[in-house]
Amino acid sequence: MPPWLPEPGHGDFADDRRLSDADLALVKKWVTAGMPAGKSADAPAAPTFDQTWQLGKPDLVLSSAAPFMLPAGGTDVFRNFIFPNPLKGTHYVRAMEIRPGAPQVVHHANVLVDRTGSLRRMHPDDWRGGVQGMEILLDAGNTFDPDSHFLFWKPDTPALVEAEGMPWRLDEGNDLILNIHLKPSGKAETIDAQIGLYFTDKPPEKQPMLLQLDCDDALNIPPGDASFVVENELTLPVAVDVLGIYPHAHYLGKEMEGWATLPGGEKKWLVWIKDWDIDRQSVYRYREPVHLPKGTVVHMRYVYDNSSGNPRNPHNPPVRVGQGNRSEDEMAHMWLQVLPAPPKPDEPDPRLALEEAWMRNRLRKTPDDRVSLYNLAAALTGEERYAEAVEVYEREQAGNGADARTLTAMGVAQAGAGDWRGARKSLARAAADDSAPAEQRCDARFDLASLDLRHQDLHAAEEGLRAVAAECPDDAGALAALGGLDLDAGANEEAIQLLSKAVALNPADAELRAQLARGWAQAGDLAKAAAELRQAERLKPEDAEMHSALSQVLAATGELEAAIVEAKKALKLREEDADGWSNLGVLEARTGHPDDARRDFEHALRIQPDHAQARANLARLTR
Repeated sequence: MPPWLPEPGHGDFADDRRLSDADLALVKKWVTAGMPAGKSADAPAAPTFDQTWQLGKPDLVLSSAAPFMLPAGGTDVFRNFIFPNPLKGTHYVRAMEIRPGAPQVVHHANVLVDRTGSLRRMHPDDWRGGVQGMEILLDAGNTFDPDSHFLFWKPDTPALVEAEGMPWRLDEGNDLILNIHLKPSGKAETIDAQIGLYFTDKPPEKQPMLLQLDCDDALNIPPGDASFVVENELTLPVAVDVLGIYPHAHYLGKEMEGWATLPGGEKKWLVWIKDWDIDRQSVYRYREPVHLPKGTVVHMRYVYDNSSGNPRNPHNPPVRVGQGNRSEDEMAHMWLQVLPAPPKPDEPDPRLALEEAWMRNRLRKTPDDRVSLYNLAAALTGEERYAEAVEVYEREQAGNGADARTLTAMGVAQAGAGDWRGARKSLARAAADDSAPAEQRCDARFDLASLDLRHQDLHAAEEGLRAVAAECPDDAGALAALGGLDLDAGANEEAIQLLSKAVALNPADAELRAQLARGWAQAGDLAKAAAELRQAERLKPEDAEMHSALSQVLAATGELEAAIVEAKKALKLREEDADGWSNLGVLEARTGHPDDARRDFEHALRIQPDHAQARANLARLTR
């Protein structure tokens, strides 16, 4: 029955452990009476638990490759243990339990998903013993894939169970990184960590995102100051539902406030902790999502006590304390898990706007922060604001020098802005950078080949793509692009080989599977085409194209009823598709439903009065 830190009435949290006034009165009455025992015959049977795992045996247990010996003394230790995923295909994680090993010396532990195995590649010879450091940079690949879940272990944290419809994705080839902060205790300890994963066969239906407010740059706490205050705020560019909150400070933290000011001026509390205790820190999930409309300003206000009257102060007498990762340093973080409304077709991912707002907020405090500049430019590129992205990439290079990664990203933005010459120059510099990892050079060559494809220089594009495949044989993008060229040329067998390898490398890519389905269809194997499209549809259930393509393949195999089901799914997602309504009418007619078919053809003509095929089909149906 650990203490519950949040104040009542300042956030309605699930799993609230606070005792009611009636319960407290009952306990007090029992203690005052001398704590008499009840009747043993009336006592319920003691519960039984798994001796190792809170949720029972996991579907997959990952263990650290080698134990790490934490010395008895010295300063804080920061270590990153790498857990390669041994499974094939894509799995969806509904729950996870982190067993960090020797929890009495663990300050905290976070799990990061390394989508490309980048940290292991950067440390090919010594990754098994853990990589030193607290702040690490991971390669997220070429897609916007923000961290979206509280994959944290704290001294007061149970197993992590994700909300319904929100499992997180674990792909073949991913690594899990256990980023762990250790505090020597005077006794040497062996750190032998494990991660237990529990799967579901249902892909995520919702795409949340983590946002962070922080005031680390303002932490310079004088000795003896019992009320040192830091504040920050962030204006939300889109409406969101807040699902959970995680406030964080170290031993000098005293009071934490988080609230939202709605556009009309109303104040809505998110959390208020009057007596912070780092040993009881936790992620707090709301009983019901807290809706915050577009334009809401989220605030944080933290108070620190660096006086000798703070019993948790690690220094006696007090000393000046600044920001840092060590437990004797300080932090000022407030994480929010938010869920924006899903975008409409052809609209950018709203998480890009949130990322932009977050990075701009960070840059107001630290204008030259390289990570913030890069992430801001990447978000602008995702929003197709290419000229603005180029300006930000140039700012990043001016302060930090040009590396292959930034040059490649800037080349993509330059191409989007129509500056083909500048794009080619940036990408060529990146491709020629012998100091860069091979993967980064291959990314640059791939983007150069993509420019050639846009300008219909197929020969140059193919040469470039084959060079990428030779240097980086596991580059799924290059294999897919080469497969696409072979498909267009009618070389179906070669295309299927390339695309099959690309899918094996990136099984969660729905577009890749759809492209492979096209290859099987052109080769005449409709059963395999349908199987790939079903996988693609499962990965992207809100993509009308996947349902429409599957409908066509099923119709070609004679599975007309199933084809109708898929056609209707596509039209539910894309109601103004005149071609789709006409095709559905044909299927309805073929299955003996002329009235339904007539309505479908007429619907298509209302959308597009000059739709020749729908008009001809309607006339044929009438005759």
